[in-house]
Amino acid sequence: MKTSQAFFMAFSSLVSNKMRSFLTMLGMIIGVGAVIAMISLMDGMIGYTMDSFSDLGADTITVNLTGKGSKQLTDEQMYEFVETHSEAFSKLSPSASLTATVRKRSTSVKNETITGVSESYVDIQSLKLTDGRFLAYADMLSRSKVCVIGTYVCNELFDGEDPVGETIKIGADSYEVIGLLEEKGDSTKYSQDDVIYAPYTLVSRAAGSANPSGYTLKMTDPDNSTAAQQELEDYLYAFYRDKDCYMVTNMASLLDIMSNMIGVMEKILIGIAGISLLVAGIGIMNIMLVSVSERTREIGIRKSLGAKQKDIMKQFVIEAAVLSTIGGGIGIAIGGVATTTLGNVIGVSCAPSLKAIGIAFGVSAGIGILFGYMPAKRAARLNPIDALRSE
Repeated sequence: MKTSQAFFMAFSSLVSNKMRSFLTMLGMIIGVGAVIAMISLMDGMIGYTMDSFSDLGADTITVNLTGKGSKQLTDEQMYEFVETHSEAFSKLSPSASLTATVRKRSTSVKNETITGVSESYVDIQSLKLTDGRFLAYADMLSRSKVCVIGTYVCNELFDGEDPVGETIKIGADSYEVIGLLEEKGDSTKYSQDDVIYAPYTLVSRAAGSANPSGYTLKMTDPDNSTAAQQELEDYLYAFYRDKDCYMVTNMASLLDIMSNMIGVMEKILIGIAGISLLVAGIGIMNIMLVSVSERTREIGIRKSLGAKQKDIMKQFVIEAAVLSTIGGGIGIAIGGVATTTLGNVIGVSCAPSLKAIGIAFGVSAGIGILFGYMPAKRAARLNPIDALRSE
């Protein structure tokens, strides 16, 4: 029997039992749709996480000094370290912070964090300005009372109008706004737009310290982040002789940890969704066994007319494969729609990935062949005489 004839007979059998065929395919539709949605959503989440960490500086290492111990690491010493290890680090920005109420006439923002940074911070974090300029080296030397603000602060104090050249009160001191940062988040409280940057030399003194409370370093090669982090930690330990005096955070390492965690979650969810594919395969095997029982006499007639075992087996395997692949195709379409819809609901840009579609379609076709094999083998082994006697 030709393969084309086997496909035609398979479609004829499915059409003649529409409801039974649909109910059998339903498990495959749900399973394939779930697998595609899970893989695509997880891929979207990984991309979103990587983008978020990249915005925070995936090629940066931050150092927070706890203030323990009598030794104080100065900015001159850290600049010397970066210059000595130029193969690992390209830029450095000391940092300091204080919390204060920020005012513009009668409008105020309470408990606002003012971050002290150097002129290099704009390049380290790839910041962009929509108006004005960023902090300059001269501002560090003279401890100029100037600041750069984010769009959240601009909206709160200036109602979205151009703030450059205006003066705001930070605590009891007056600061001139010299720059406005480009919006990076959604201009809400605690977002990436809720920032005020000022010279670190000024903020350190206002916070009651002669030295910065931390540092942000930009790596020359993020792929060698582990080696760069080790060099930095060795230097800090040699200076303090106490690991409790500092904390080093490698953004690239955090990104790897987050990616691994999401990857594990993806595998768990795919495994759960895969259970429905297994159930669907059992359903296909069950319905094919029923089909063999119902068509025993037909099988006997075909064998008596010269049909070989391989012909009978081909017919039922193809029928099972067609049943599962049609269900898989419908599942792919539903999974694609579900991915886009769920992505919009959770606010993550997601699209059905080719990897997910390939895995789902391959698994559905494989399950059809695998679970259709036993009923097909049973049909092929039927004794023609016994089959003809069957009612």
